[in-house]
Amino acid sequence: MEKHTVSRLVGSPPGYVGYEEGGQLTEAVRRKPFSVVLFDEIEKAHPDVFNTLLQILEEGRLTDSQGRSVDFRNTVLIMTSNLGTQDLRKANVGFNTGDEAMSYARMRDKVNDALKAHFRPEFLNRVDETIVFHEHGKPEILQMVDMMTKRLTTQLESQGLGIELTQAAKEFLAEVGYDPQLGARPLRRAIQRHLEDALSEKILYKQFAAGQIIVADAEDDPENPGKKHIVFRAVEGFVAPSEPPLVGDGDAVD
Repeated sequence: MEKHTVSRLVGSPPGYVGYEEGGQLTEAVRRKPFSVVLFDEIEKAHPDVFNTLLQILEEGRLTDSQGRSVDFRNTVLIMTSNLGTQDLRKANVGFNTGDEAMSYARMRDKVNDALKAHFRPEFLNRVDETIVFHEHGKPEILQMVDMMTKRLTTQLESQGLGIELTQAAKEFLAEVGYDPQLGARPLRRAIQRHLEDALSEKILYKQFAAGQIIVADAEDDPENPGKKHIVFRAVEGFVAPSEPPLVGDGDAVD
């Protein structure tokens, strides 16, 4: 974040464009004090942002450009950071290196050391809690595959179709959609490319009919030796899930 953009948090100075609109942070909290505010990758923020946050963390309030004191005492501030992650990968510290509890303790210590090296003590001392998240493993990535394919399931149900992913298909998507450097961010693109786009083309050419369940599986790709791809087959027997009955006046509910 550049220095001149810091004013967007509390509002532009008098005489500047946007003065009457207030700050993006202060105005939002002033209108809805019971809020959760997220600062993503806070280590990339300009030092002036930390001066602003110090006032919030110390006094529980922040003065905007119009001189109004905005109350932050009912606001939860969450800040994320990737500090220390590169060192963890270089040191191969994680849950695949022996005892899980010991590995997590070492990882937490390395992250805390990185935080102390980057942030000023007066800032860290005002943070209530520092949480070091576990590194994503295969079980977590497979859960994400299930979550990200729910939208596709709903879309197909509206067309009278069902879909089932085999364990091999889920593991294939988890493998191609996870990157040690980027985490699970590429997973959505992998699902779209390998599953949704390929399936959409087959539905467009009417290779499936209403009442069928589409089974997605992963098999060896004959055009790319050593690699796999998603294949589809149809089985009969799809039954659309019934919607819960609406309860009206006079209806009894057990």
